Amino acid sequence: MDGAPTRTRPAAHFTAQSGWINDPHGISVVDGRYHLFFQHVPGRTAWAPGCHWGHAVSDDLITWEHRPIALAPGDGDDGVWSGSVTIDDAGEALAFYTSVSVPDFGIGRVRVARPTDPGWDHWEKGDVVVDLPTELDAVAFRDPFVFRDGSGWRMLVGTALRDGTAAAAAFSSPDRLRWSYDGLAAQRSRSVTDPVWTGTLWECPQLFEIDGSHVLITSVWDADVLHHVAYAIGRYEHNRFTPHRWHRLTYGDSYYAPSFFRDRDGQPCLIFWMRGVGGPAQGWVGAHSVPHQLSLEGGHLVTRPHPSLTARLTALNETAQTGSPALLDWDPSATTLSASSGGGTTTVLRRTATGTEVASDDQSLTIPGDPGRHVPVLVDGPVLEVFLRTGCFATSTDSDLTVSTTA
Repeated sequence: MDGAPTRTRPAAHFTAQSGWINDPHGISVVDGRYHLFFQHVPGRTAWAPGCHWGHAVSDDLITWEHRPIALAPGDGDDGVWSGSVTIDDAGEALAFYTSVSVPDFGIGRVRVARPTDPGWDHWEKGDVVVDLPTELDAVAFRDPFVFRDGSGWRMLVGTALRDGTAAAAAFSSPDRLRWSYDGLAAQRSRSVTDPVWTGTLWECPQLFEIDGSHVLITSVWDADVLHHVAYAIGRYEHNRFTPHRWHRLTYGDSYYAPSFFRDRDGQPCLIFWMRGVGGPAQGWVGAHSVPHQLSLEGGHLVTRPHPSLTARLTALNETAQTGSPALLDWDPSATTLSASSGGGTTTVLRRTATGTEVASDDQSLTIPGDPGRHVPVLVDGPVLEVFLRTGCFATSTDSDLTVSTTA
């Protein structure tokens, strides 16, 4: 990787053609093809409340084809914010999105939309199906996640109560159109910090099952600051989630707002929004991580690069592109990892007695726990992703990275 040319756009990470992107959501498989939706502000390189739903399709989860905007502000929406997509037994798709109004966009409403063509390029907006329940004294309400539960459907909505409690409000429906409020599926006070702090609002709360255990994953928001991704392993019964223990999943200032989905083989996966990639000079801002495949190991949610990545990287490198993405196998017990950019930024990762220390010019942190002997490290132009056993770390710079190890 020495001598790699400067490149501002990664090759294996999804980016907008232009403008701003953030949260991925609604990742679905239709006729064997993946559909990705995402928060998008066309024509701007900074976030604005007038978000759209961008749309892309892929055969391999790595190479994405941009499609027309799926949903845009208007028709009663000042902004079309994050949500999810469901498909029923008859193959009918229904999107659930957060409809917001300016200037009071903290409290959203859940509205539905339907595709009007087989390729999902065009969508028609429908009714508002969920409002903030009157019994909740909340200052934020958004990001519906809808999933099947037996013969019916469940919805979780990220909620911030006025007293500093972060929560997931729960709803149920027999048909995805008529919804009843069932209370709070889970909640946690901002004052609770052990073993991990989870803020005052759970953005994009999502619930899924792996190997008989339930996992609640959420992005931690507090006072207009986006922090990290946290999760709890526990038990979901009767529309209530009981956590056994909370954990932190992400480290660094890049990962946020992951979207859960199952791939064509039914394997559990996440794709993250990656902050700090691109910039106004490039005309585009934001990226998505490569897909992370999930497993539970030793009481932790473990992420690893999706197998589709290996095949795609092989194809990219066969084209003899200097500086193509590379997936490395790092052994923290034997070496120190350094990632350096042409702009002079260096990030160093080394194993310590308590975990993995990360040090650079602008951050110093420790990812606790045993990192594992074989740590996948992906370098893709200006983007670095590190898949530790007890969490994942990512960072980005303004120019291509080169990675080296020293004993």
